[in-house]
Amino acid sequence: MLKIIHLIKRKHPGLEEGQVEAFQKRWRQGHGPIAARLPGLRRYVQSHALVQGYRKGELLFDGISEFWFANKADLDAAKSSPAWDEMVADLHGFVDTGRCIEMPIELHVIKDNPAPPGAVKNIEFVNQRPGMDRAEFRRYWREVHGPIAARIPVLHRYEQNHLALTEYDRPSPPPYDGLAITWFASTADMKAGTRTEEYRLTRADEPHFLPDGHLPIIITREYEIAPSAE
Repeated sequence: MLKIIHLIKRKHPGLEEGQVEAFQKRWRQGHGPIAARLPGLRRYVQSHALVQGYRKGELLFDGISEFWFANKADLDAAKSSPAWDEMVADLHGFVDTGRCIEMPIELHVIKDNPAPPGAVKNIEFVNQRPGMDRAEFRRYWREVHGPIAARIPVLHRYEQNHLALTEYDRPSPPPYDGLAITWFASTADMKAGTRTEEYRLTRADEPHFLPDGHLPIIITREYEIAPSAE
């Protein structure tokens, strides 16, 4: 399966009462069915930032869309279809397309448990440590750090979304090298996880392959728009 992610930022940022909710309704109920008509689409998921996450101000992104196709030929066919043009035209109505980032993904499932109903989904925007070899960064993240983080007891599921290597052939460097996505039963469980020894060890390992300081995150809830065709 081939996966592609879109990072989404709404067209008219603002924190007036109900504005975020209206955007999310438009994205899910208005845009979702349009995007779900893409030919060859095997699965389509939207992850919306939790409304309470805006209490301290605007977020880096309002959420992400995840699309799955059987192979690159199916993705290319979808991108050449009228349905893709219709999807993009609709995005222009409510999304800041200048900030919408497309990320073809190499997916690595580190902890393969089902997410509980109503789970929260933490999305971390990952960049490699400056000066580190790219291949070593990807290997370390997957083979060394992944198993360490997977031991956090309240973590139900953990996926690493490595940016496809073909994206590094473009003239400009990509903004992110990948996304770390983890699922928890609740925000309370997420907070409880930060008090565990396993979390401390996870954070202690990060300087081996990540930049200093905290990477940006958004906490979301997932909505399956087009269920898996498998």
